[in-house]
Amino acid sequence: MANDLLGIVDIGKTHARLFIAEPGVGVLSTSRRELAGGDDSALLRQLDIRGIEQWLIDTLRGHPLRQRIRTLVPIAHGAAAVLIDDDANVLFAPDYEDSRFDAVGEAYRPLRDPFELSYSPFLPLGLNLGRQLFYLESRAPDLLTGAHQLLLYPQYWAWRLSGVAASELTSLGCHSDLWRPLTGHPTDLAVSRGWASLLPPLRAAGDTLGPVSAQLARLTGVSGDCRVLTGLHDSNASFLAHLAEHDGSPFALVSSGTWTVVMARGASLQQVREPLDMLVNVDATGSPVVTARFMGGREYEVIAGPSGLQALPSHDDLAAIIATRSLALPSFSRAGGPFASVTGRLIVAERLSPPQLAALATLYVALMSDYVLDLIGFDGDVFVDGPLAQNGLYLDLLSALRPGRKVLASRGSAAVAAAALLCGTAPFGREYAAPAGRVDPSRLADYRSMWRHALAEHCPAAIWPGGPP
Repeated sequence: MANDLLGIVDIGKTHARLFIAEPGVGVLSTSRRELAGGDDSALLRQLDIRGIEQWLIDTLRGHPLRQRIRTLVPIAHGAAAVLIDDDANVLFAPDYEDSRFDAVGEAYRPLRDPFELSYSPFLPLGLNLGRQLFYLESRAPDLLTGAHQLLLYPQYWAWRLSGVAASELTSLGCHSDLWRPLTGHPTDLAVSRGWASLLPPLRAAGDTLGPVSAQLARLTGVSGDCRVLTGLHDSNASFLAHLAEHDGSPFALVSSGTWTVVMARGASLQQVREPLDMLVNVDATGSPVVTARFMGGREYEVIAGPSGLQALPSHDDLAAIIATRSLALPSFSRAGGPFASVTGRLIVAERLSPPQLAALATLYVALMSDYVLDLIGFDGDVFVDGPLAQNGLYLDLLSALRPGRKVLASRGSAAVAAAALLCGTAPFGREYAAPAGRVDPSRLADYRSMWRHALAEHCPAAIWPGGPP
């Protein structure tokens, strides 16, 4: 119907958003909630699913256009799932960043399927969903015994919206240890421990699960005929938005946020190396996608510091960083990335101003993005989504680091564009911006060489595509 609206429920690791959009027009409103952390207990920290749900209900109830919303699409981060019992009660919703997951790491490691079958790297904390389940089995076996279903995080929200349970490939194939991307079947681990039997039936990301539940319609005032789609993993939503526009041609996507995730269409599976936090994702069509990542958003925060986070870095700030030979060497997060086992260092950074710290953080993320693209073996056009697409200095840097290749920033939300595609409508106002080109590639090449040599000394075990620097 004309003037029907689309609601996108986008649950990230650090914030949640609700977009209300109109086909042919664009995004009409964006509501946002910062996520400070969930409930902690003697067992584990949990995701703040109750707080997010109450925010979502309140936001929908207060929205003046709520009765025109005809489709809701949930999108959420990976490495997360929620256990529910026979009576539809939530048993547990683990937060993958809890360090207590490390206590079972070595006991869990030999149980996993071989990497060449699961393409899930062995990751720290609870970044393998299988380790989360193994921890609960070991520390609180009654939780698994009493579980009726295991809902992947986007589909948990689809279930809360519609009352219909489903599973979906993009979250199953996101370093979960539960799925074999090339055969499209659960891992032996998931089957042997009974976890696969807890997964609801597979549905496509764009399938309609049903209308909103009667309770949600009553609490929010949303029309009872508003449909709920299965939804998908957030980085895969960004990838889907670009996949539809490229007609099978190779491209790489830098999807940014808490994580900086690089996904490359056309890259060879032979490039994937488990120790470097490389993996094979499964896209919304079920196809394998070579992927590598690091926790760029979180690392930016650490390098920039509280004062630098409020600053806008300029090219003059960058020039000061290069002149003083200030360096940021990984890693500033142990949650993942090719250098997660190494402690990050700042060199010649004590006297940097807040904008210069922001420039150093931006330069670090650009250099890491460039390194990860080299790991993947991708040498084509690159598209940037998320917060980094709004950082002009980052775009100039990445363009200078990848001479002869296009680097384009996506304007508008990729999550909204993907949701529109799943609904069968055209993406809303997809536009791309080229970098300003204000960084001298030759001067940056010298700094890049210095950074990589320093990194080789800082992390002697580093793997260098094409040989060490």
